[in-house]
Amino acid sequence: MTDRVARVGGHIGLALVTVFALLPILWMYLTAFRPRDEVLSQTLLPGGLSLDNAAAAAEKLPIGTLALNTALMAGGVALGQLLTALLAAYAFGRWRFPGDRLLFAVFVATWLVPFQVTMIPNYVLLSNLGWLDTLAGVIVPQLSTAFAVLLLRQHVRSFPKELIDAARMDGRGSWSTLWLVVVPNLRAPLAALAILLFVNAWNEYFWPLLVLSDPGSVVQIGLQSLLTDIGNDYGA
Repeated sequence: MTDRVARVGGHIGLALVTVFALLPILWMYLTAFRPRDEVLSQTLLPGGLSLDNAAAAAEKLPIGTLALNTALMAGGVALGQLLTALLAAYAFGRWRFPGDRLLFAVFVATWLVPFQVTMIPNYVLLSNLGWLDTLAGVIVPQLSTAFAVLLLRQHVRSFPKELIDAARMDGRGSWSTLWLVVVPNLRAPLAALAILLFVNAWNEYFWPLLVLSDPGSVVQIGLQSLLTDIGNDYGA
């Protein structure tokens, strides 16, 4: 009986926390469907529902193009980070060479370097390459992330060594062992990591805003165009 009460109490607590976490999202949707003159209203429930904000956003911005370009940008970043992380994690997790631990520590330490430190050098490099105002300029500098390497390295290290040894006995090299033996058994962590990387790239705001200037390029620039000196169109 005590365990049941504790379990029910735990579920109630989780439900309350979930409702609290969902309130900002609920408020965003309610604000989006408020009439234009009630966008800044503090009431929880709108006086009426309206699509005027959506119509205003569609009139000012090419929403379909923005979403497609942002998906391509986020997908390119996520795919690049996933590939480089997989190769680096396989090397750090399964190969032993002089200085491997020091090199891994230095690599992970780059995670602690603030973006503002590398922002200007990356921008100057993109300018010299002529990549400003291009999706490649947003994607290429983000093709590697220490977080993904750190996460995948733990999974690679826990991978059964016997399977890798068996693949080598069958005559497979390191490359084919990675793609035909290791990767098929890491589909779950790879899928989870891909989702995290995609969402993180989609939510990245400052770097696309710095590299791109066309309001019709990605969602981040489109949002910025709704924030002006004469007023912010929060409804749209």
